[in-house]
Amino acid sequence: GCPYYKVESTTKEMPRDMYEERLRRSKPDMFAWERQPSEFTDISSLDEKLIRGVVRLGVERGRLSDLALTEPIEDVLGKWKLTTGNKPLNAATALFTKDTGMYTQFTMRLARFQGTDKNEFIDNQRVEGNIFVLLNEAMNFFRKHLNMHGKIVGLVRDEYLEVPAEALREVVLNALCHRQYERYNLTIGIAIYDDRIEIENPGVLPPQITPENILQPHISYPYNPLIANVLYSTTYIENWGSGVKRIMEACQKRGVAAPTWSINGGFVVVTFMRPAKGVTQNVTQDVTQDVTQEDSLDGKIEKAIKENLKVTTEDLAKQFGVTSMTIKRHLAKMPHIRYVGSGYSGHWEVLDKE
Repeated sequence: GCPYYKVESTTKEMPRDMYEERLRRSKPDMFAWERQPSEFTDISSLDEKLIRGVVRLGVERGRLSDLALTEPIEDVLGKWKLTTGNKPLNAATALFTKDTGMYTQFTMRLARFQGTDKNEFIDNQRVEGNIFVLLNEAMNFFRKHLNMHGKIVGLVRDEYLEVPAEALREVVLNALCHRQYERYNLTIGIAIYDDRIEIENPGVLPPQITPENILQPHISYPYNPLIANVLYSTTYIENWGSGVKRIMEACQKRGVAAPTWSINGGFVVVTFMRPAKGVTQNVTQDVTQDVTQEDSLDGKIEKAIKENLKVTTEDLAKQFGVTSMTIKRHLAKMPHIRYVGSGYSGHWEVLDKE
């Protein structure tokens, strides 16, 4: 009635987590969380506009057939192997659900702490949603609390976060794609301190990868291959184990220290050290110009949104001759303007400033 395993000449009682992991690997169709029929959702619970939107991305970038644009949603999900009969699998729910319902896994903790420990926080949030919603919320939180730097390159203002947004996005996507969703009582956490950023993911590294060798070239070992396949075919991730390489290249390009990986109490933790203030002082001087004009941009953005509640940040950026990052940074300072719904089917809502 108890499993055992052998270490050299010693036979030991197998820990529960090791036993469950071996069951999952030996019979993934039976035990993998992402392959189980969803208990709390059906096809109508999924966001059709979001599905159509990500399919369009995959078609435009050559990873999906043009036929996917007009196929019924059931057929699209079926080709991704996200359904059994007429029932969505948990993977489909994680990717596209409109209502998180009983799924406590679809929550993310976001905090900005004062100082270098957790004694006092400046901002503390919990957000819920599918993988695409959580990715968007995480990136908005980074833009709200990290310093923005920039300089004029020719006629264009080149703006960027103190830690490259593409590196942060890659780490958050990896967490959402590869976390252990069966651990329903744990959630992904993002903590910003004065000196560092920590992104913690409930899960484990593949047996072939350790915190010490993760920077070396390696192939992909997706923990949730169904979810990973959808994110790959819609161009959100690559499936060749190149994510760490892109993170390192993004940091190197901006002269930022590479992140480190560690294991802490059942979480994989990625830590970015924030640049010291003295190092970035000269860069931030480039963005202090035209403050009056930037303040007036808030009003222009609000007016444009009131005139078209479906306008995108990309459209606003083109209209005012700035980058999308600039638009998002200004919106982060205007809490009375918020986006309701998913990125493809939602709309802006402008509240009374009081």
